[in-house]
Amino acid sequence: MITLDRLTKQFGNSGQLAVDGLSLTVPTGEICVLIGPSGCGKTTTMRMINRMVEPDSGRIEVGGRDVTRIDAVELRRSIGYVIQQVGLFPHMTIGENVATVPKMLGWDAARIAKRVDELLALVHMDPALYRNRYPRELSGGQKQRVGVARALAADPPVMLMDEPFGAIDPITRASLQDEFLRILRELGKTIVFVTHDIDEAIRMGSRIAILRAGKVVQYDTPERILAQPADAFVEAFVGGDRSLKRLALLTVGPYLEVGTPAADAPSLPLGTPLRDALSAMLDAGAMEARVVDGQGTTLGRVTLDAIRQAARVTT
Repeated sequence: MITLDRLTKQFGNSGQLAVDGLSLTVPTGEICVLIGPSGCGKTTTMRMINRMVEPDSGRIEVGGRDVTRIDAVELRRSIGYVIQQVGLFPHMTIGENVATVPKMLGWDAARIAKRVDELLALVHMDPALYRNRYPRELSGGQKQRVGVARALAADPPVMLMDEPFGAIDPITRASLQDEFLRILRELGKTIVFVTHDIDEAIRMGSRIAILRAGKVVQYDTPERILAQPADAFVEAFVGGDRSLKRLALLTVGPYLEVGTPAADAPSLPLGTPLRDALSAMLDAGAMEARVVDGQGTTLGRVTLDAIRQAARVTT
């Protein structure tokens, strides 16, 4: 869906490149997270995709089309864009904010009204309660939901998300991350997501690009980056607890063993992350956990030794 080929961008006359020959591809339906230290070029790279920043050289294709050959305004209307501070229009109702791009595209009023209600329901905001409210009446998390609904309004195949949860408290952030993962995967959107938080990158991304000084250091799945960091920079960047981070990506299902668990074994659903299973075992002082289906029927067990083996990473 997205191809970046040898992108280069320099600001001013310092000679230092903000983006230096950067290349990567994002397959359709995947969430690519760009992450790295401040000044590494992640936001500049993302903003070049919809030409809010023009590249000095290189090629950008979205859906097989060279974006430099598309009218910039038309391009931006075809790509959803969500930012940290949301940027809702304060003088417009929630419904009018969500309808912004469809109105620009000339949709009729009935179609717009139907789409607004669909999207507010999708982000768990009752249209009857919120359609006619104003941004000042919403919490930060609610504003962020509206921002995502607005970005989805014209059903774009590609969305850009620039630290969308950065200004939200940790508890609300976690629930919003889970909710938007569900929505985005259900809709099959291709996402480029910028963050400075490695835990958020691991949670949200199907692929992670770790950048340094305008270049890609490693581009891979979260599990492979945690298990096999490309170099000492990546290893330090993902943190010393990468074994635990990796356990959060793995569920008990593939590690299920046949056998009758001990009486003191805690019970866990089949989809439980191994990190949560480990925590449950430690809390119970048990060496294994009972794995059950939705009806509570025992399927087998997962052992502390199996989790230990799963946590092993390559140094």
